[in-house]
Amino acid sequence: MASGGGPGGVVRDAAAADDAPADSGAGDEPLRPGSTPLRVDLTLETDDLDPPLAGWLDVQLARLATLAGVAAGDVGLVVVDDAQMTGLHERYRGEATTTDVLSFDLGDDDAAGPGEPTSAQGDIVLCLDEARRQAAARGHDVRLELLLYSLHGLLHLLGEDDVDPNAAARMHAREDAILTEAGFGPIYAPAPAPATTPAVTHNKRATPRAGDAPDDPGAD
Repeated sequence: MASGGGPGGVVRDAAAADDAPADSGAGDEPLRPGSTPLRVDLTLETDDLDPPLAGWLDVQLARLATLAGVAAGDVGLVVVDDAQMTGLHERYRGEATTTDVLSFDLGDDDAAGPGEPTSAQGDIVLCLDEARRQAAARGHDVRLELLLYSLHGLLHLLGEDDVDPNAAARMHAREDAILTEAGFGPIYAPAPAPATTPAVTHNKRATPRAGDAPDDPGAD
């Protein structure tokens, strides 16, 4: 999913709970909608950042989840490095490369009924190394890049997908809309800077001479 075009993906297989990269509730009895408010737990398999991810990334994803309409569930955020992500990516997606985010959907397939809150349950694995590369290329903070990955993973847990260009465009537009509503502004596709119009001075000729070219609007 990365803002630079990484593959990412969701693993919709509850059996993956046995190999979940962190103890975030994976393998517990599936959550029943409405049984508990939304809980987001963060596990760092890497060194923390400065300013820290701990106490920020989990809190901010919970805020974004509320804006996305999620009111219940148990979501684990796990931050790993390239080597760990490559292992997971190969095991679950068959690709021996790193990627930005993988979602492990551990919920049941039943949609919330009338009056029941929207629920999310699963693990979202984020690659810190990829976030650093993308953040450097795009000129924003690493924490914001990881927040984008977290939201992308959450939307996968809610059933959204980016399997074709149109679906991807809709998903990324929703991500940026939620991030903007939360006060971060668009992160996946930031609005372009307004174009500046250079001052133009025209050469004024009352009577062009034979063979003169027409005035060039960009000429001095």
